[in-house]
Amino acid sequence: MLPVLKNRTSLFLFVIVFCMMNIAANAQNKKADKEINLLLSANASKRAQFGAGKISDALYQSGYVAKTIVGGKSAAKSVTIVIGKLDDDICRNEIAQNKIAIEKQPGKEGFVIKQISSSKILVAGADESGVLYGSLALTDSIKKNNKVPEKLNVTDQPEMVLRGACVGLQKPAYLPGRNVYEYPYTEETFPWFYDKKLWLQYLDSLVSYRLNSLYLWNGHPFASLVKLKDYPYAVEVDDATFKKNEEMFTFLTEEADKRGIWVIQSFYNIIVSKPFAERNNLKTQDRNRPIIPIIADYTRKSIAAFVEKYPNVGLLVTLGEAMEGVGQDDIDWFTKTIIPGVQDGLKALGSNRQPPIVLRAHDSDAPSVMKYALPLYKNLYTMAKYNGEALTTYTPRGSWAELHRTLSRIGTVHIENVHIMANLEPFRYGSADFIQKCVQAMHNVYEANGLHLYPEASYWDWPYTADKSSPRLLQIERDWIWYKTWSRYAWNCHRDRGGEINYWGGELGDKYGCDLLQGKNILEAYEQAGEIAPKLLRRFGITDGNRQTLTLGMLMPQLINPNRFGLFTLLYTSESPEGEMLIEYADREWKHQPHVGETPVQIAGEVVEHGRKAKEAIDKAASSVTKDKAEFERLRNDVYCYDALARSYSEKAIAALSVLRYKYSKDNADLETALDHLKKSVDAYEELTNLTNDTYLYANSMQTSQRKIPIRGVDGTFKTWKECLPVYQQEYNYLKKNIDSLKTSSQAVKIKTQPVILKNAPVKLLSKVEGEYVVGSGASVFSDTASAITGYAPEIKDLKGIRFSRTEQKKSGTEVTFKSDKAVKVVVGFFKIKDKANYLAPSDLETDATANDLGQADIKLANALSVAGFPLLNIHTFSFPAGTNTLKLSKGACLVLGFIDGSTDVPRYNAGVGITGENEDVDWLFEK
Repeated sequence: MLPVLKNRTSLFLFVIVFCMMNIAANAQNKKADKEINLLLSANASKRAQFGAGKISDALYQSGYVAKTIVGGKSAAKSVTIVIGKLDDDICRNEIAQNKIAIEKQPGKEGFVIKQISSSKILVAGADESGVLYGSLALTDSIKKNNKVPEKLNVTDQPEMVLRGACVGLQKPAYLPGRNVYEYPYTEETFPWFYDKKLWLQYLDSLVSYRLNSLYLWNGHPFASLVKLKDYPYAVEVDDATFKKNEEMFTFLTEEADKRGIWVIQSFYNIIVSKPFAERNNLKTQDRNRPIIPIIADYTRKSIAAFVEKYPNVGLLVTLGEAMEGVGQDDIDWFTKTIIPGVQDGLKALGSNRQPPIVLRAHDSDAPSVMKYALPLYKNLYTMAKYNGEALTTYTPRGSWAELHRTLSRIGTVHIENVHIMANLEPFRYGSADFIQKCVQAMHNVYEANGLHLYPEASYWDWPYTADKSSPRLLQIERDWIWYKTWSRYAWNCHRDRGGEINYWGGELGDKYGCDLLQGKNILEAYEQAGEIAPKLLRRFGITDGNRQTLTLGMLMPQLINPNRFGLFTLLYTSESPEGEMLIEYADREWKHQPHVGETPVQIAGEVVEHGRKAKEAIDKAASSVTKDKAEFERLRNDVYCYDALARSYSEKAIAALSVLRYKYSKDNADLETALDHLKKSVDAYEELTNLTNDTYLYANSMQTSQRKIPIRGVDGTFKTWKECLPVYQQEYNYLKKNIDSLKTSSQAVKIKTQPVILKNAPVKLLSKVEGEYVVGSGASVFSDTASAITGYAPEIKDLKGIRFSRTEQKKSGTEVTFKSDKAVKVVVGFFKIKDKANYLAPSDLETDATANDLGQADIKLANALSVAGFPLLNIHTFSFPAGTNTLKLSKGACLVLGFIDGSTDVPRYNAGVGITGENEDVDWLFEK
């Protein structure tokens, strides 16, 4: 019987004493009944010690007292867990003394867990990482069962050699005075980089998912991490920041190594530091610049210094994008600058241990580069994007699949890069079924054996998500299922589907405090919603690249005339199942031809059904949720967002087909049908806007002018649904108005508007040219051919073009220096043909992040000029400030058609030169 206490102070003291007595008694009971020794060898690695620490923590949480013994012996009668490598003495002795049969020797990073007796368990790894992963496997089992499991007999190892995630030391917008990818490591720019607690949380999550590599993405990291004797001025940070960077990089690599994680530093080529560029009167990056000695020397010495300082850090090399794509320069730069730089660093160290170099196959001829590199350096890997910069299919095919197989068959490990996820952000994604099939395709179709995983959303805004919350949510917490699904299947993608449904149902049930059945309903919602974005992009999208934000919708002209917006055909020929685009479907339908594969109408129906089923499943689970309710409601809202997005796209796609039918029929009834569907699309998009207004800060995390689809994102604009909704409402109003105009017109034709005549701006040419001409019929455009203009858009009539030698353009490119008192735009015509040997292609944001720095990426006038014996030309413009400037273009024929005032608003439409009948555009129906 408890004594009666007379005041609150006495009661408080009594409770404290009583609790302390109970804690002491419980501790005594633990020591008496549940003491477990963890036995490690005297030379146990940091990974083994880390793994043992995790076992110890799990034992304590389950009511045991754990004692770690390094290099000693366990008491004869105590329960002991022996931890080490298979070839360590302690493990070999246990195996020999107890006559343990290891049925299957584990491979790299593999392990064995064996119940030796009722009082002894063996955790033995094939290597140090195997010891770590075996320890983590036992840890998970103890946590799950709340006790040490019995009758253990586990042998396991990962299927993929490399399994990694990445962090971008990059930002949503450019830093002042800098270009793409140029972000020095500073506390002002990346405060999270200096947060050790956050790094430990992140590294702990990676090792819990059994990921063994961490990629740090940056354009030119060396000037933040090393100092060069020959170029002391090249450092981009002050001394205090430099010391902090040294400390953080050392801390990060050491902590990562404990967890079996290999840090890999990426860099783009060719980028140099800003102080280096300014001292030597160079640009920090210039895609059209040839390799010059001082840049090669600076880069080689930067790499050498980095390898000497951080010999256990790998390098991820992007040869393309910041230097001109495929060509001999790629081979020379890799074999004569990068590899020698690594070798110089090793020589300075007196080491022969080659750090790994990963070569990205981005905008480069990676197979050719590897052919010349492998004789020079053996520890090479390759990497290529899985579905471009999106997630579209688990049935990849075509030329892109062939490239992956070619790289996989070189004899080195090929890594699949799940990159950017421009079609998923900002909503949550966790379809275990879709992801498992993707990893299976990596093995079976691409023949790859490595995974590089981007964040599911908000890559450019690391470490935060786009959710509108205070404090802001962390990606590693919100998107746990993204990381866990990919890493689970990178370890083993051949798990039984039925078992996986139960596994993920259990995981989700545990997270949200509900039973297995409701956990499965949450999984069903994830998986139904997880089909929507991939299907939408692969059947209606313009590109797999991050210039398109799928979740913000698409303009009607982008659906009915995708070529005008830089259609990236690989999306349809390699990153989608065989099928039809909207324009192909409409053409076959009108001509009564059979359809092929996956059709737009099919997908329009399927995504709506996926949205309905996802909502139904998440709603079933809602009343059973008892944990993390706020996050569940955010997930539920995302499911509702996907449903509204699916309905909006579906209705707009059907509207687009009716508009495309009008091209053939010239029947206003087709436009009336389109109007009805477009109204439903806008209504669904308004629902989406309402669902996101108070829940999301933005849709796309890259908020530069590279964002083109649906609407160009200048200065961080058009990144929300609220901004885009009026544009879609305006499209509807334009169509309604134009239908009324057509009804009163005698013919179903476009009511012509007066063209905007482009006027010549005064400039002084400072370069020697072959001559000039006035745009008009019969004008000769090349100095070495007699080919003349046969047709032209009225907008460009009488512009003063510059005549070049077509042969010299193909050999050396096009360059013209000029001076102007005012800002000007240079009008350039690009031939509409993919033939790099003869014609210059327009700037391509898929492979060149600087492709719109001069406003040159968009087609201004499509089909604007025809020249006898040549393909039709599209018009682009390049913007330059007042003063002396140089237009420098790569190799291939093109036309420089003149200079216009920089403030001129060039109309964007299809001029239709040489285009007739069903090929005429109807974009004007939706534009002012």
